[in-house]
Amino acid sequence: MTFPWKFELERRLEVSRWVSWGVPTVSVLVAFFFGGIILSLAGAPPIETYRAMAAGAFGSISEWVDGNFFAVTETLVRATPLIFTGLAVAMAFRMLFWNIGTEGQLVMGAIAGTWVAIYLPDLLPWLPQTRWVYIPIGIIAATIAGATWAFIPAIMKVKLGVDEIISTLMFNYIAILLYQQLYTGPWKDPEGFGFPGSALFPEFTWFPKFSEMPVLNVLGGRIHLGFVLAVLVAGVLWVIMDKTRRGYEVRLLGENTNAAKYAGISVVRNVLFVMILSGGVAGMAGLSEVAGLGHRLQAGLDVGNGFTGIIVAWLAKLRPWSVVIVAILMAALFVGGDQLQISLGLPASISGVLQGAILISVLSGDVFTRYRLKVTRIGVVAPAVGEEA
Repeated sequence: MTFPWKFELERRLEVSRWVSWGVPTVSVLVAFFFGGIILSLAGAPPIETYRAMAAGAFGSISEWVDGNFFAVTETLVRATPLIFTGLAVAMAFRMLFWNIGTEGQLVMGAIAGTWVAIYLPDLLPWLPQTRWVYIPIGIIAATIAGATWAFIPAIMKVKLGVDEIISTLMFNYIAILLYQQLYTGPWKDPEGFGFPGSALFPEFTWFPKFSEMPVLNVLGGRIHLGFVLAVLVAGVLWVIMDKTRRGYEVRLLGENTNAAKYAGISVVRNVLFVMILSGGVAGMAGLSEVAGLGHRLQAGLDVGNGFTGIIVAWLAKLRPWSVVIVAILMAALFVGGDQLQISLGLPASISGVLQGAILISVLSGDVFTRYRLKVTRIGVVAPAVGEEA
C-alpha cells in the first residue's frame, strides 16, 4: 500500500519576524528536551543539571543581591574572543568568502601584541610607558598582523584562483606552529625556571579590568577592556556593513555575484577589503587574550575560538549585534558545562554532549527558517489482489 501523504520542503518567499525568532526558540527547547533524555540515561536529574548550568554561567539571584557577579563576568570573559572571531567570520561569509583561518589570525594578533609588550619598550625607551600609549599601539599591531595573515590567502584567491577554504585552513597551522616555536624557543622567559612561555608583560601593556574602571567596577572579576572593544567593534562593523556603500557592495556580492559584477562592483577590491577587515578583527581577539588575561604568550591560546566563531556567526545569521548575543550564550554553555563537573560530579563529556545537541538542533532548525514543510495528500492506492492492506 502506498503512503497517502507526500512531504516536501518549499522555499519561503518571505521570512516573517515570527519565523525568524520562533524557529530558533523552538529548536533550543527541543534540544533541551532531548538533552534531558540523555542526562536521564546518564543518571543525572535534568532539571537540577540545567539549574546548575545556569547558576554556573550567570550566578543566582542571591549572589546578585550580595553584589557577587563572578559567574557573569566569567561568561563575558569567555565570550570576548568568540565575539571577535564571530564578527570576523561573519564579515567574510557575508560575501561568500569562506575564511576558515580566524584561529591563525587570532594567534598572529597575539604574537604581534606580545612583541609590542616585550620588545618595544627597550627599542623605543623614550616612548611614555603608559597604558594610554601602549594599548593603542598593541591594538594597531595586532590588527595589522591579523589583517596581513588574512590578506595573503585573499591575494592567492583573487590572483591565482587558490581555494580560500584550503589556504586559510592551512595558514592556521603555520601560525600555531610559529607561536609554539616562539614561546618555547627565542621568546622563552629566561627566568621562567624552564617552563614554556614568554616573559611577563609590563603592567602598562595590560588591558585594564572592569574592577579598575569607574561605574563598571561593580562587576569585578577578570572581565577586562577586551569585552568593551569587542562590543565597540560590533557597532563599527554594523555601521560599515549596513549603513555604507561599501557594505552594500559586499552584501550584493554575497547575494548575487553576477548582478554585482554587472553593476560594476569590483570583486577583487571587495574581497581584499573584507579579508583585511576580517583578519584585523580576529587579530584583536588574540591581543585581548594575552593582554587581558595571561599577560604573556603561553600554551592555551589555540583552543579553537576561531573555529567556534564559525558556529557563532552562522547562528547569528551573520549579523554583528546578533553575534554578540550568540557569543555570550555560547560562552554560557561552556562555563555552565564546566560547572557540572564541579557541582554534580558529572564527566566532562556530558557538557560536550549537551552543547552538541543544542548546536545540531539549532542548525537543523534553521532549515525551517528558509523552508516550510508542505504536506500533500496524494490519495490512497488500493492493495493489489492477494496483498494485505
